[in-house]
Amino acid sequence: METLAQFGDGGPGPWILLFPLIWALVIGGGITLLRRTVWRGRRGPRRPRTVEDNSPITVLGHRFASGEIDEDEYWRRLSVLDEQFGRTGKGGAA
Repeated sequence: METLAQFGDGGPGPWILLFPLIWALVIGGGITLLRRTVWRGRRGPRRPRTVEDNSPITVLGHRFASGEIDEDEYWRRLSVLDEQFGRTGKGGAA
């Protein structure tokens, strides 16, 4: 009678190839779990900041978003701030 340990001429069967696959899945799962939980807090925020939170461009963007100023005034003031602060690209406060 053949068992799992004996295949054909007495050597291990093809099932032995499952062990490296199982270990690869266990190690990969452990690394994925660590990356999603423990190691995530060490890197800080993922979004790149283009301007500081208290910069005039950000304040202008908040004023536009809250409705204090209209779109024309927003673009007019943003063009002045772009000249002064050298912001790259066109758009609102990031």
